[in-house]
Amino acid sequence: MAFKLRDVAAATALALTAAGLAYSVAEIAGMRRFRRRSPPAPPASLPPITILKPLHGGEPQLYENLRSFCEQTYPQYQVIFGARDPLDPALDVARRLVQEFPERDLCVVASSGVRTPNPKIGNLLGMIGSAKHDVLVIADSDIRVGTEYLRAVASAFRDPCVGAATCLYGGVPLDGIAPQLGATIVNEHFMASVLVALMIEPLAYTFGATMAVRREALERIGGLAALGGFIGDDFMLGKLVSEAGYEIALCPYVVRMTVADPDVRTLWLHHLRWQRTVRASRPRGFAGSLVTYVLPLACISALLNRSPILAGATLAGAVTLRVIVHDEARKTFAPETHLAPWLIPAADALVFATWIAAFFGSDVTWRGDRYEIQDGGHLM
Repeated sequence: MAFKLRDVAAATALALTAAGLAYSVAEIAGMRRFRRRSPPAPPASLPPITILKPLHGGEPQLYENLRSFCEQTYPQYQVIFGARDPLDPALDVARRLVQEFPERDLCVVASSGVRTPNPKIGNLLGMIGSAKHDVLVIADSDIRVGTEYLRAVASAFRDPCVGAATCLYGGVPLDGIAPQLGATIVNEHFMASVLVALMIEPLAYTFGATMAVRREALERIGGLAALGGFIGDDFMLGKLVSEAGYEIALCPYVVRMTVADPDVRTLWLHHLRWQRTVRASRPRGFAGSLVTYVLPLACISALLNRSPILAGATLAGAVTLRVIVHDEARKTFAPETHLAPWLIPAADALVFATWIAAFFGSDVTWRGDRYEIQDGGHLM
């Protein structure tokens, strides 16, 4: 009986590994196709844009990240920096930028905002009253962009059917093993998988790296308040705008995310929150994402397989494709970083472990506070 169970387990692991190998090939193809995309035609007109930058506490490279949004080669835009706590140290950085760029339309909002289960949305609700323009761009505080960023975002709204748009992002690590592992996971698991998903389904969500939306579309879904009860506000914005009859566009631009997790424990909690958020928001997609962990699956398959030749060939194939994915992800999402294939085993083991752990609980830690996630991504 034990032998039969092992054979069933071995066959299952081998089938999942084969699916993972095929998925890795799709990731490689998706990233290469994304890099070959044609540059967008410049929009006939450049709509005025308001950028909302919700802040919470001092962060590594916060000044550099926020400054990049003040240096846009764009004719008319506004930047609003906001925090719920008037004593938040991030506001000092924002006020410094207001002084450095007097020619820009920058302002700082320091208020308690609105109490919502999602504190980021509560902060944004306190800021949006100062927004002047009808295209709104919400971008997390750890994001850095180039000077052409807003032009790329504007190009996504040439089509009047587009109600919201978003950007892919590349993780750029600070020094230390935890940031390097985190950037590896971001670029080679999350971002690479998005390009595979776009091969089989239309985009119906946005990313916190860039949540761009027409004001009319936002009002049609009930405004920012409609997102206040969800942990995955970026996912819900795209979902609700899509359900309202608009299209979601992918901007032809990759922003940079500063990966600054100070230690492995923080990195674990960070990715566990992401995994549990995805599980609550898209349970079937989350379960299917098992095939994305090709290297852990290949290791399990090799341990169970009775054929050393088949086990070795499967493992060698997984290692080869995984290294190619590593290289393609660097070129696509963070070309300024260096190849570091020795990070792959630890990064894959950590993210696979968070995937498993996501099934055993619904609590997450977010900016030092604990929350419970209900089905659908609702926060308690």
